[in-house]
Amino acid sequence: MNIQRFRNMCWLRTSLAALLAIAPLQQASAASPQKVRPAGVAGSFYPADPKALLAMIDDMLAHASPPPIHDPILAVVAPHAGYQFSGPVAATTYAALKGRKFSRVVVIAPSHYEAFDFASVYDGDAYATPLGTVQVDKAFARQLVKLSPTMRLSSQGHDATPAGAEHAIEVQLPWLQRVLGDFQLVPIVMGEQSYENSRALGVALAKLIENENKGGNTLIVASSDLSHYHTYDEAETIDHKTLGALAVWDYFSMSRNFQTRVWEACGGAPIVAAMIAAERMGANQAQVLKYANSGDTSGDRSRVVGYSADVFVKAPNGKAVETPFSLSDRDKNELLALARKSVEQAVGQRKQYEPGATASDALNQDRGAFVTLSEAGELRGCIGYTSATKPLYLAVRDTATLAALRDPRFPPVSSSELPQLEYEISVLSPLRRVVDLQQIKIGQDGLLMKNGDYEGLFLPQVPVEQKWDRQKYLEETCHKAGMRPGCWKDADTDIFRFTAVVFGEHKP
Repeated sequence: MNIQRFRNMCWLRTSLAALLAIAPLQQASAASPQKVRPAGVAGSFYPADPKALLAMIDDMLAHASPPPIHDPILAVVAPHAGYQFSGPVAATTYAALKGRKFSRVVVIAPSHYEAFDFASVYDGDAYATPLGTVQVDKAFARQLVKLSPTMRLSSQGHDATPAGAEHAIEVQLPWLQRVLGDFQLVPIVMGEQSYENSRALGVALAKLIENENKGGNTLIVASSDLSHYHTYDEAETIDHKTLGALAVWDYFSMSRNFQTRVWEACGGAPIVAAMIAAERMGANQAQVLKYANSGDTSGDRSRVVGYSADVFVKAPNGKAVETPFSLSDRDKNELLALARKSVEQAVGQRKQYEPGATASDALNQDRGAFVTLSEAGELRGCIGYTSATKPLYLAVRDTATLAALRDPRFPPVSSSELPQLEYEISVLSPLRRVVDLQQIKIGQDGLLMKNGDYEGLFLPQVPVEQKWDRQKYLEETCHKAGMRPGCWKDADTDIFRFTAVVFGEHKP
Protein backbone atom coordinates (compact mmCIF):
# COMPACT_ATOMS: atom_id res chain seq x y z
CA MET A 1 0.00 0.00 0.00
CA ASN A 2 1.27 3.51 -0.79
CA ILE A 3 2.73 4.91 2.46
CA GLN A 4 1.17 8.35 2.01
CA ARG A 5 -2.31 6.87 1.59
CA PHE A 6 -1.67 4.64 4.59
CA ARG A 7 -0.79 7.63 6.73
CA ASN A 8 -3.89 9.47 5.58
CA MET A 9 -6.30 6.83 6.87
CA CYS A 10 -8.59 8.21 9.59
CA TRP A 11 -8.08 4.99 11.54
CA LEU A 12 -4.30 4.88 10.96
CA ARG A 13 -2.73 1.96 12.82
CA THR A 14 0.40 2.87 14.70
CA SER A 15 3.46 0.96 13.51
CA LEU A 16 5.37 -1.41 15.75
CA ALA A 17 8.25 1.05 15.75
CA ALA A 18 6.00 3.83 17.02
CA LEU A 19 4.63 1.60 19.78
CA LEU A 20 8.16 0.72 20.82
CA ALA A 21 9.08 4.42 20.77
CA ILE A 22 6.36 5.30 23.27
CA ALA A 23 7.08 2.37 25.58
CA PRO A 24 9.75 4.29 27.60
CA LEU A 25 7.31 7.15 28.10
CA GLN A 26 4.63 4.74 29.32
CA GLN A 27 7.07 3.19 31.80
CA ALA A 28 8.17 6.61 33.01
CA SER A 29 4.60 7.74 33.57
CA ALA A 30 3.87 4.55 35.49
CA ALA A 31 6.67 5.43 37.91
CA SER A 32 5.43 9.00 38.20
CA PRO A 33 2.66 10.14 40.55
CA GLN A 34 1.00 11.63 37.49
CA LYS A 35 -0.81 9.62 34.84
CA VAL A 36 0.38 11.10 31.55
CA ARG A 37 -0.97 9.93 28.23
CA PRO A 38 2.15 9.70 25.99
CA ALA A 39 2.30 10.86 22.40
CA GLY A 40 1.17 7.93 20.30
CA VAL A 41 1.42 9.13 16.71
CA ALA A 42 4.44 11.45 16.81
CA GLY A 43 6.66 10.51 13.91
CA SER A 44 3.76 9.37 11.74
CA PHE A 45 0.99 11.98 11.82
CA TYR A 46 3.40 14.79 12.64
CA PRO A 47 7.16 15.16 13.30
CA ALA A 48 8.46 13.70 16.53
CA ASP A 49 11.32 16.22 16.67
CA PRO A 50 10.15 19.40 18.45
CA LYS A 51 12.10 21.75 16.16
CA ALA A 52 10.82 20.08 13.00
CA LEU A 53 7.29 20.09 14.41
CA LEU A 54 7.40 23.80 15.26
CA ALA A 55 8.85 24.62 11.86
CA MET A 56 6.04 22.74 10.10
CA ILE A 57 3.32 24.35 12.23
CA ASP A 58 4.75 27.87 11.86
CA ASP A 59 5.08 27.51 8.10
CA MET A 60 1.50 26.33 7.73
CA LEU A 61 0.18 29.06 10.03
CA ALA A 62 2.08 31.67 8.00
CA HIS A 63 0.37 30.51 4.82
CA ALA A 64 -3.13 30.27 6.36
CA SER A 65 -5.47 33.15 5.62
CA PRO A 66 -8.82 32.81 7.39
CA PRO A 67 -11.50 35.36 6.47
CA PRO A 68 -12.65 37.98 9.01
CA ILE A 69 -14.35 36.34 11.97
CA HIS A 70 -16.94 37.64 14.41
CA ASP A 71 -16.11 37.48 18.11
CA PRO A 72 -16.46 35.67 20.36
CA ILE A 73 -15.40 32.30 18.96
CA LEU A 74 -17.06 29.66 21.14
CA ALA A 75 -16.13 26.49 19.27
CA VAL A 76 -14.19 25.34 16.21
CA VAL A 77 -13.80 22.30 13.95
CA ALA A 78 -10.38 21.06 12.86
CA PRO A 79 -9.35 17.90 10.95
CA HIS A 80 -7.25 15.16 12.50
CA ALA A 81 -5.43 13.42 9.66
CA GLY A 82 -1.67 13.53 9.16
CA TYR A 83 -0.34 17.08 8.98
CA GLN A 84 1.05 16.50 5.49
CA PHE A 85 -2.53 15.96 4.31
CA SER A 86 -4.86 18.04 6.51
CA GLY A 87 -2.34 20.53 7.89
CA PRO A 88 -3.24 23.46 5.61
CA VAL A 89 -6.90 23.18 6.66
CA ALA A 90 -6.10 22.70 10.36
CA ALA A 91 -3.79 25.72 10.14
CA THR A 92 -6.74 27.83 8.98
CA THR A 93 -8.72 26.87 12.09
CA TYR A 94 -5.83 27.67 14.39
CA ALA A 95 -4.76 30.85 12.59
CA ALA A 96 -8.24 32.14 13.42
CA LEU A 97 -7.39 31.72 17.11
CA LYS A 98 -4.14 33.70 17.05
CA GLY A 99 -4.23 36.62 19.47
CA ARG A 100 -7.13 35.13 21.44
CA LYS A 101 -6.78 33.82 24.99
CA PHE A 102 -8.34 30.63 26.32
CA SER A 103 -7.44 29.14 29.69
CA ARG A 104 -9.24 25.86 29.00
CA VAL A 105 -9.76 23.84 25.83
CA VAL A 106 -12.29 21.01 25.53
CA VAL A 107 -11.32 18.68 22.66
CA ILE A 108 -14.07 16.28 21.54
CA ALA A 109 -13.05 13.42 19.27
CA PRO A 110 -14.43 10.14 17.89
CA SER A 111 -13.08 6.74 18.87
CA HIS A 112 -11.27 4.97 16.03
CA TYR A 113 -10.13 1.80 17.82
CA GLU A 114 -12.37 1.04 20.79
CA ALA A 115 -16.14 0.53 20.93
CA PHE A 116 -17.99 1.83 23.99
CA ASP A 117 -21.37 3.44 24.54
CA PHE A 118 -20.45 6.64 26.42
CA ALA A 119 -18.38 9.79 26.19
CA SER A 120 -15.01 9.02 27.78
CA VAL A 121 -13.58 11.98 29.70
CA TYR A 122 -9.91 11.25 30.35
CA ASP A 123 -9.23 10.15 33.92
CA GLY A 124 -5.52 10.96 33.83
CA ASP A 125 -3.49 14.04 34.63
CA ALA A 126 -1.99 15.16 31.33
CA TYR A 127 -1.46 14.54 27.61
CA ALA A 128 2.10 14.64 26.25
CA THR A 129 3.35 15.83 22.86
CA PRO A 130 6.89 16.57 21.60
CA LEU A 131 6.24 20.17 22.69
CA GLY A 132 5.60 19.21 26.32
CA THR A 133 2.71 18.11 28.50
CA VAL A 134 -0.75 19.66 28.71
CA GLN A 135 -2.40 19.35 32.10
CA VAL A 136 -5.95 18.00 32.30
CA ASP A 137 -8.51 20.16 34.10
CA LYS A 138 -9.47 17.37 36.46
CA ALA A 139 -11.89 19.44 38.53
CA PHE A 140 -13.87 20.39 35.41
CA ALA A 141 -13.78 16.76 34.21
CA ARG A 142 -15.14 15.47 37.52
CA GLN A 143 -17.98 18.00 37.50
CA LEU A 144 -18.80 17.30 33.86
CA VAL A 145 -19.38 13.56 34.22
CA LYS A 146 -21.80 14.17 37.09
CA LEU A 147 -24.19 15.95 34.73
CA SER A 148 -25.17 12.95 32.59
CA PRO A 149 -24.94 9.14 32.79
CA THR A 150 -23.79 9.19 29.16
CA MET A 151 -20.33 10.42 30.32
CA ARG A 152 -17.68 8.72 32.43
CA LEU A 153 -14.17 9.33 33.68
CA SER A 154 -12.21 6.69 31.81
CA SER A 155 -9.06 5.82 29.89
CA GLN A 156 -11.04 4.10 27.14
CA GLY A 157 -10.49 5.79 23.80
CA HIS A 158 -7.41 7.55 25.20
CA ASP A 159 -4.81 4.92 26.08
CA ALA A 160 -3.08 3.02 23.27
CA THR A 161 -4.53 -0.37 22.34
CA PRO A 162 -2.97 -3.34 20.50
CA ALA A 163 -4.78 -2.05 17.40
CA GLY A 164 -3.22 1.42 17.62
CA ALA A 165 -3.02 4.73 19.44
CA GLU A 166 -5.97 7.10 19.13
CA HIS A 167 -4.87 10.21 17.26
CA ALA A 168 -7.92 12.48 17.04
CA ILE A 169 -7.22 14.45 20.23
CA GLU A 170 -3.45 14.21 20.12
CA VAL A 171 -2.99 15.81 16.70
CA GLN A 172 -4.86 18.95 17.85
CA LEU A 173 -2.54 19.58 20.79
CA PRO A 174 0.64 20.82 19.08
CA TRP A 175 -1.43 23.41 17.20
CA LEU A 176 -3.06 24.54 20.44
CA GLN A 177 0.25 24.61 22.28
CA ARG A 178 1.78 26.81 19.60
CA VAL A 179 -1.16 29.20 19.19
CA LEU A 180 -2.49 29.47 22.75
CA GLY A 181 0.54 28.71 24.90
CA ASP A 182 -0.53 27.67 28.39
CA PHE A 183 -3.99 26.15 28.86
CA GLN A 184 -5.71 23.26 30.61
CA LEU A 185 -7.22 20.42 28.62
CA VAL A 186 -10.49 18.48 28.84
CA PRO A 187 -10.04 15.48 26.47
CA ILE A 188 -13.27 13.68 25.50
CA VAL A 189 -13.60 10.68 23.19
CA MET A 190 -17.13 9.80 22.05
CA GLY A 191 -17.76 6.09 21.69
CA GLU A 192 -21.49 6.47 20.96
CA GLN A 193 -22.37 8.72 18.03
CA SER A 194 -26.14 9.17 18.52
CA TYR A 195 -27.92 12.53 18.59
CA GLU A 196 -28.92 11.88 22.20
CA ASN A 197 -25.30 11.45 23.31
CA SER A 198 -24.19 14.52 21.35
CA ARG A 199 -27.00 16.50 22.93
CA ALA A 200 -26.22 15.30 26.45
CA LEU A 201 -22.56 16.26 26.08
CA GLY A 202 -23.30 19.61 24.44
CA VAL A 203 -25.90 20.61 27.03
CA ALA A 204 -23.66 19.56 29.93
CA LEU A 205 -20.66 21.47 28.58
CA ALA A 206 -22.69 24.64 28.09
CA LYS A 207 -24.21 24.41 31.56
CA LEU A 208 -20.89 23.88 33.29
CA ILE A 209 -19.02 26.53 31.30
CA GLU A 210 -21.78 29.12 31.72
CA ASN A 211 -22.00 28.50 35.48
CA GLU A 212 -18.41 29.50 36.16
CA ASN A 213 -16.43 32.70 35.90
CA LYS A 214 -14.07 31.34 33.23
CA GLY A 215 -16.91 30.69 30.78
CA GLY A 216 -15.59 33.18 28.28
CA ASN A 217 -12.14 31.61 28.43
CA THR A 218 -13.15 28.09 27.38
CA LEU A 219 -12.81 26.92 23.78
CA ILE A 220 -14.44 23.78 22.38
CA VAL A 221 -12.65 21.94 19.56
CA ALA A 222 -14.46 19.28 17.52
CA SER A 223 -11.88 16.98 15.95
CA SER A 224 -13.24 15.60 12.68
CA ASP A 225 -12.42 14.67 9.12
CA LEU A 226 -15.25 14.50 6.56
CA SER A 227 -15.95 11.93 3.82
CA HIS A 228 -13.60 9.01 3.24
CA TYR A 229 -12.22 7.28 0.15
CA HIS A 230 -14.43 8.64 -2.59
CA THR A 231 -13.12 10.19 -5.78
CA TYR A 232 -12.20 13.86 -5.59
CA ASP A 233 -15.42 15.07 -7.22
CA GLU A 234 -17.65 12.71 -5.22
CA ALA A 235 -16.03 13.85 -1.98
CA GLU A 236 -16.59 17.50 -2.82
CA THR A 237 -20.28 16.82 -3.50
CA ILE A 238 -20.82 14.91 -0.25
CA ASP A 239 -18.79 17.28 1.90
CA HIS A 240 -20.43 20.44 0.64
CA LYS A 241 -23.82 19.02 1.61
CA THR A 242 -22.49 18.57 5.13
CA LEU A 243 -20.97 22.04 5.17
CA GLY A 244 -24.17 23.51 3.76
CA ALA A 245 -26.14 22.14 6.72
CA LEU A 246 -23.45 23.36 9.11
CA ALA A 247 -23.59 26.86 7.60
CA VAL A 248 -27.37 27.08 8.14
CA TRP A 249 -27.01 25.62 11.65
CA ASP A 250 -29.07 22.46 11.00
CA TYR A 251 -27.19 20.14 13.34
CA PHE A 252 -30.24 17.92 13.81
CA SER A 253 -30.32 16.93 10.13
CA MET A 254 -26.52 16.60 10.19
CA SER A 255 -26.73 14.12 13.04
CA ARG A 256 -29.39 12.05 11.31
CA ASN A 257 -27.55 11.98 8.02
CA PHE A 258 -24.29 11.02 9.72
CA GLN A 259 -26.00 8.12 11.49
CA THR A 260 -27.58 6.84 8.27
CA ARG A 261 -24.36 7.41 6.31
CA VAL A 262 -26.06 9.75 3.85
CA TRP A 263 -23.28 12.18 4.76
CA GLU A 264 -19.91 11.32 6.26
CA ALA A 265 -17.74 12.70 9.04
CA CYS A 266 -15.75 10.46 11.35
CA GLY A 267 -16.15 13.13 14.03
CA GLY A 268 -19.76 13.92 13.18
CA ALA A 269 -21.02 13.48 16.73
CA PRO A 270 -18.29 15.77 18.16
CA ILE A 271 -19.28 18.44 15.61
CA VAL A 272 -22.94 18.18 16.65
CA ALA A 273 -22.03 18.27 20.35
CA ALA A 274 -19.86 21.35 19.81
CA MET A 275 -22.66 23.12 17.93
CA ILE A 276 -25.20 22.31 20.65
CA ALA A 277 -22.86 23.58 23.38
CA ALA A 278 -21.96 26.72 21.43
CA GLU A 279 -25.62 27.44 20.65
CA ARG A 280 -26.58 27.28 24.32
CA MET A 281 -23.76 29.72 25.07
CA GLY A 282 -25.06 32.21 22.51
CA ALA A 283 -23.62 31.10 19.17
CA ASN A 284 -25.99 31.19 16.20
CA GLN A 285 -23.72 31.32 13.18
CA ALA A 286 -21.19 28.94 11.63
CA GLN A 287 -18.43 30.18 9.36
CA VAL A 288 -16.78 27.70 7.01
CA LEU A 289 -13.24 29.05 6.74
CA LYS A 290 -11.71 26.50 4.39
CA TYR A 291 -12.46 23.21 2.69
CA ALA A 292 -10.02 20.86 0.96
CA ASN A 293 -9.35 17.16 0.71
CA SER A 294 -6.28 14.96 0.61
CA GLY A 295 -6.27 15.09 -3.18
CA ASP A 296 -5.23 18.74 -2.91
CA THR A 297 -2.08 17.87 -0.98
CA SER A 298 -1.17 14.32 -2.05
CA GLY A 299 -2.10 14.63 -5.72
CA ASP A 300 -3.98 11.30 -5.57
CA ARG A 301 -7.61 12.10 -6.46
CA SER A 302 -8.83 8.51 -6.70
CA ARG A 303 -9.56 7.97 -2.97
CA VAL A 304 -9.57 11.10 -0.87
CA VAL A 305 -10.48 12.27 2.65
CA GLY A 306 -12.28 15.58 3.18
CA TYR A 307 -11.32 18.28 5.69
CA SER A 308 -12.90 21.55 6.84
CA ALA A 309 -12.00 24.46 9.11
CA ASP A 310 -15.05 25.99 10.83
CA VAL A 311 -15.85 28.36 13.67
CA PHE A 312 -19.06 28.85 15.66
CA VAL A 313 -19.77 32.43 16.68
CA LYS A 314 -22.53 34.80 17.70
CA ALA A 315 -23.76 37.01 14.86
CA PRO A 316 -22.99 40.73 15.43
CA ASN A 317 -26.66 41.74 15.63
CA GLY A 318 -27.64 38.65 17.57
CA LYS A 319 -29.76 37.39 14.68
CA ALA A 320 -28.97 34.25 12.74
CA VAL A 321 -28.67 34.54 8.98
CA GLU A 322 -31.32 32.43 7.24
CA THR A 323 -30.98 31.97 3.50
CA PRO A 324 -34.32 32.37 1.65
CA PHE A 325 -35.48 29.59 -0.64
CA SER A 326 -38.03 29.86 -3.42
CA LEU A 327 -39.40 27.87 -6.34
CA SER A 328 -40.55 29.21 -9.68
CA ASP A 329 -44.00 28.35 -11.04
CA ARG A 330 -42.25 26.05 -13.49
CA ASP A 331 -40.49 24.24 -10.62
CA LYS A 332 -43.78 23.83 -8.77
CA ASN A 333 -45.61 22.48 -11.81
CA GLU A 334 -42.77 20.04 -12.48
CA LEU A 335 -42.91 18.73 -8.92
CA LEU A 336 -46.71 18.39 -8.93
CA ALA A 337 -46.61 16.48 -12.21
CA LEU A 338 -43.83 14.28 -10.84
CA ALA A 339 -45.81 13.55 -7.64
CA ARG A 340 -48.91 12.54 -9.64
CA LYS A 341 -46.93 10.37 -12.04
CA SER A 342 -45.13 8.68 -9.14
CA VAL A 343 -48.40 7.77 -7.40
CA GLU A 344 -50.14 6.63 -10.57
CA GLN A 345 -47.27 4.36 -11.53
CA ALA A 346 -46.83 2.98 -8.00
CA VAL A 347 -50.55 2.26 -7.62
CA GLY A 348 -51.34 1.20 -11.17
CA GLN A 349 -48.16 -0.66 -12.13
CA ARG A 350 -46.66 -1.49 -8.73
CA LYS A 351 -43.27 -0.07 -9.59
CA GLN A 352 -41.27 3.02 -8.72
CA TYR A 353 -41.34 5.90 -11.15
CA GLU A 354 -37.89 6.78 -12.52
CA PRO A 355 -37.94 10.42 -13.63
CA GLY A 356 -35.37 11.82 -15.98
CA ALA A 357 -32.80 14.30 -14.76
CA THR A 358 -34.15 17.79 -14.07
CA ALA A 359 -32.55 20.94 -15.45
CA SER A 360 -33.66 23.00 -12.44
CA ASP A 361 -30.95 23.93 -9.94
CA ALA A 362 -33.59 24.31 -7.21
CA LEU A 363 -34.94 20.81 -7.77
CA ASN A 364 -31.43 19.35 -7.66
CA GLN A 365 -30.82 20.77 -4.17
CA ASP A 366 -31.15 18.34 -1.29
CA ARG A 367 -34.32 19.30 0.60
CA GLY A 368 -36.77 17.80 3.04
CA ALA A 369 -40.29 17.54 1.60
CA PHE A 370 -43.79 16.30 2.43
CA VAL A 371 -46.50 15.28 -0.01
CA THR A 372 -50.12 15.50 1.17
CA LEU A 373 -52.89 13.65 -0.69
CA SER A 374 -56.54 14.70 -0.37
CA GLU A 375 -59.76 13.24 -1.70
CA ALA A 376 -63.02 15.22 -1.66
CA GLY A 377 -61.41 17.67 0.77
CA GLU A 378 -60.39 14.94 3.22
CA LEU A 379 -56.85 13.87 4.07
CA ARG A 380 -55.91 10.66 2.24
CA GLY A 381 -52.22 10.40 3.10
CA CYS A 382 -49.22 12.50 4.14
CA ILE A 383 -45.61 11.39 4.52
CA GLY A 384 -42.35 13.28 4.21
CA TYR A 385 -38.63 13.53 4.76
CA THR A 386 -37.79 16.03 7.49
CA SER A 387 -34.09 16.13 6.59
CA ALA A 388 -32.36 16.91 3.32
CA THR A 389 -31.32 13.40 2.30
CA LYS A 390 -31.58 13.60 -1.49
CA PRO A 391 -32.36 16.00 -4.37
CA LEU A 392 -35.77 17.62 -4.03
CA TYR A 393 -37.29 16.04 -7.12
CA LEU A 394 -36.40 12.55 -5.84
CA ALA A 395 -37.62 13.39 -2.34
CA VAL A 396 -41.01 14.34 -3.85
CA ARG A 397 -41.05 11.14 -5.92
CA ASP A 398 -40.44 9.04 -2.80
CA THR A 399 -42.77 10.82 -0.40
CA ALA A 400 -45.66 10.93 -2.87
CA THR A 401 -45.39 7.16 -3.30
CA LEU A 402 -45.15 6.60 0.45
CA ALA A 403 -48.14 8.86 1.14
CA ALA A 404 -50.25 6.81 -1.27
CA LEU A 405 -49.18 3.36 -0.11
CA ARG A 406 -47.58 3.49 3.34
CA ASP A 407 -49.41 6.02 5.52
CA PRO A 408 -50.39 3.76 8.48
CA ARG A 409 -53.55 5.79 9.09
CA PHE A 410 -55.12 4.82 5.79
CA PRO A 411 -55.45 1.81 3.48
CA PRO A 412 -53.34 2.03 0.30
CA VAL A 413 -54.75 4.19 -2.47
CA SER A 414 -56.63 2.16 -5.08
CA SER A 415 -56.59 2.65 -8.86
CA SER A 416 -60.19 3.87 -8.79
CA GLU A 417 -59.21 6.75 -6.50
CA LEU A 418 -56.42 8.13 -8.68
CA PRO A 419 -58.56 10.62 -10.69
CA GLN A 420 -59.99 12.12 -7.48
CA LEU A 421 -56.69 12.72 -5.69
CA GLU A 422 -55.40 16.25 -5.08
CA TYR A 423 -51.73 16.90 -4.35
CA GLU A 424 -50.05 19.39 -2.03
CA ILE A 425 -46.28 19.64 -1.65
CA SER A 426 -44.40 21.25 1.23
CA VAL A 427 -40.68 21.91 0.66
CA LEU A 428 -38.93 22.37 3.99
CA SER A 429 -36.24 24.79 5.06
CA PRO A 430 -33.41 23.58 7.32
CA LEU A 431 -34.31 22.95 10.97
CA ARG A 432 -33.25 25.36 13.73
CA ARG A 433 -33.83 24.85 17.42
CA VAL A 434 -36.23 27.30 19.02
CA VAL A 435 -34.33 29.25 21.69
CA ASP A 436 -37.21 31.64 22.41
CA LEU A 437 -40.86 30.57 22.05
CA GLN A 438 -41.68 34.04 20.73
CA GLN A 439 -39.76 33.03 17.60
CA ILE A 440 -42.59 30.67 16.62
CA LYS A 441 -44.87 32.38 14.12
CA ILE A 442 -48.26 30.84 13.37
CA GLY A 443 -48.71 30.47 9.62
CA GLN A 444 -45.00 30.64 8.97
CA ASP A 445 -43.27 28.00 11.10
CA GLY A 446 -43.66 24.26 11.19
CA LEU A 447 -42.51 22.46 14.33
CA LEU A 448 -40.58 19.29 15.02
CA MET A 449 -40.49 18.25 18.67
CA LYS A 450 -38.12 15.60 20.03
CA ASN A 451 -37.46 14.10 23.43
CA GLY A 452 -35.47 10.86 23.36
CA ASP A 453 -37.34 8.37 21.21
CA TYR A 454 -40.46 10.57 21.06
CA GLU A 455 -40.83 12.78 18.01
CA GLY A 456 -43.67 14.65 16.30
CA LEU A 457 -44.02 17.17 13.49
CA PHE A 458 -46.62 19.56 12.10
CA LEU A 459 -46.32 21.46 8.83
CA PRO A 460 -46.79 25.27 8.97
CA GLN A 461 -50.27 25.16 7.39
CA VAL A 462 -51.74 22.89 10.10
CA PRO A 463 -52.13 25.41 12.97
CA VAL A 464 -53.72 27.86 10.53
CA GLU A 465 -56.23 25.26 9.32
CA GLN A 466 -56.98 24.23 12.92
CA LYS A 467 -57.07 27.83 14.25
CA TRP A 468 -54.53 27.09 17.02
CA ASP A 469 -52.70 29.76 18.97
CA ARG A 470 -49.04 29.26 19.90
CA GLN A 471 -49.69 27.37 23.14
CA LYS A 472 -52.25 25.06 21.53
CA TYR A 473 -49.82 24.47 18.68
CA LEU A 474 -47.13 23.40 21.15
CA GLU A 475 -49.52 21.16 23.07
CA GLU A 476 -50.78 19.46 19.91
CA THR A 477 -47.21 18.86 18.72
CA CYS A 478 -46.51 17.17 22.07
CA HIS A 479 -49.58 15.00 21.49
CA LYS A 480 -48.43 14.18 17.95
CA ALA A 481 -45.09 13.06 19.41
CA GLY A 482 -46.85 10.78 21.89
CA MET A 483 -46.03 12.92 24.91
CA ARG A 484 -48.10 14.75 27.51
CA PRO A 485 -49.42 18.24 26.52
CA GLY A 486 -46.88 20.14 28.62
CA CYS A 487 -43.83 18.31 27.30
CA TRP A 488 -42.67 21.43 25.46
CA LYS A 489 -41.62 22.88 28.83
CA ASP A 490 -39.30 19.98 29.67
CA ALA A 491 -35.56 20.65 29.66
CA ASP A 492 -34.98 17.45 27.67
CA THR A 493 -37.37 18.45 24.88
CA ASP A 494 -35.93 20.04 21.76
CA ILE A 495 -38.24 22.14 19.59
CA PHE A 496 -37.10 22.80 16.04
CA ARG A 497 -38.83 25.21 13.68
CA PHE A 498 -38.80 25.36 9.91
CA THR A 499 -40.57 27.19 7.14
CA ALA A 500 -41.98 25.62 4.00
CA VAL A 501 -42.81 26.51 0.43
CA VAL A 502 -46.35 25.09 0.15
CA PHE A 503 -48.24 24.67 -3.12
CA GLY A 504 -50.74 22.28 -4.64
CA GLU A 505 -53.52 21.44 -7.04
CA HIS A 506 -56.88 23.00 -6.29
CA LYS A 507 -59.73 21.42 -8.20
CA PRO A 508 -63.25 22.92 -8.10
